[in-house]
Amino acid sequence: MNWTETLRTSWSAITSHKMRSTLTVLGILIGIAAVILTVGLGLGTQKDVSSQISSLGSNLLIVSPGSSTSSTGVRSGFGTGSTLTEADATALSSRVNAPDIKAVDAEKSTSEELTAGSTNWTTTVVGATPSYLGVRARTVQTGTFLTAQDETDEASVVVLGSETAQELFGFTDVVGQSVTIDSQSFQVVGVLAPSGSNSTSDLDDTALVPLSTMEANLVGGSSANSVSTVYLQATSASALPAAYQEAKSVLLTRHDITSTSDADFTISSQDALVSTATSVSKTLTILLTGIAALSLLVGGIGVMNIMLVSVTERTREIGLRKALGAPPGAIRNQFLVEAATLGLTGGIVGAALGVVAALTLPGVIGSSIEISGTAIGLSLVVAIGIGLIFGVYPATRAARLAPIDALRTE
Repeated sequence: MNWTETLRTSWSAITSHKMRSTLTVLGILIGIAAVILTVGLGLGTQKDVSSQISSLGSNLLIVSPGSSTSSTGVRSGFGTGSTLTEADATALSSRVNAPDIKAVDAEKSTSEELTAGSTNWTTTVVGATPSYLGVRARTVQTGTFLTAQDETDEASVVVLGSETAQELFGFTDVVGQSVTIDSQSFQVVGVLAPSGSNSTSDLDDTALVPLSTMEANLVGGSSANSVSTVYLQATSASALPAAYQEAKSVLLTRHDITSTSDADFTISSQDALVSTATSVSKTLTILLTGIAALSLLVGGIGVMNIMLVSVTERTREIGLRKALGAPPGAIRNQFLVEAATLGLTGGIVGAALGVVAALTLPGVIGSSIEISGTAIGLSLVVAIGIGLIFGVYPATRAARLAPIDALRTE
């Protein structure tokens, strides 16, 4: 029996039991689709996380203050203290102290209610420096940004995020309008271009004022001169490690700290944030892929079960073929081709279903799903492999049947 005849006979055997074959294919189909979706969701999540972190700026180091302690002795986590100051940011901006740091943006933020006419909106008000745009990779949509003169004059000017402008005025062309922040009038000098959101905040829902204005008019008390975050832009991606060491050295010296373990600040890089988030995502992807792969195992067992049933049903047919001179190899090949065909069919339909789902689900679940050509290719190989592996025993059993015993079977 040549391969053409083997293929024809195998396909005839599969189509003669359509319902049984369909249910067998279904087990593999679900597993393949689940694997493709799981891998795609993992890759999509990694892409989203990287994009969100990159939206903070390029070649970025983020310096956060240490912890704070309440009057009752309760310590809060890192980032809650007042250990970073504008003077620290000035020292970090010195090319003598830190030659690998290109630009520095010190920020101080608070939540405030903004009022425009009879409309109010609560948002994050950020005291920022003129370096903000370059360090944070933002652009102005209309108007201008905060200037060095605004910083010097403690000017009552504000740059709004596009969403904040929309909420207050109903449109974004608001340059020249006035808003009230903490009972003080501020003139809108610009509106930021939309930038989306990152993992912690909506970047388009914000209001930026000069840092000096924030310290003098909006935030008082003992922490008036402290800053909540200092963003450092390295001269290049390759200079990030050097910029990190320089920043740490400058701050340890300024804060009179001799041991790194006693540092009252933390410095994190985009690479570290991406690495951590990606590691978590990969772990979840592997876990979910393993769970999805279990359905492939169940589908493989289904293939073996159906092929064993097929061997039992066709015992007399097998005996007759062997009596007419069909070699054991031809019998074995026929059943292996049937099993591989079932696996391949399930793989192709499952891959198609997975791709369709990957294209339609992001709009429903709000998360990206990346279509991986490698995952699709490997899934098809696995599907055929499942058919062959789980079809070996039934095919071997059929090939070993003695013709006389097979012909005697009722």
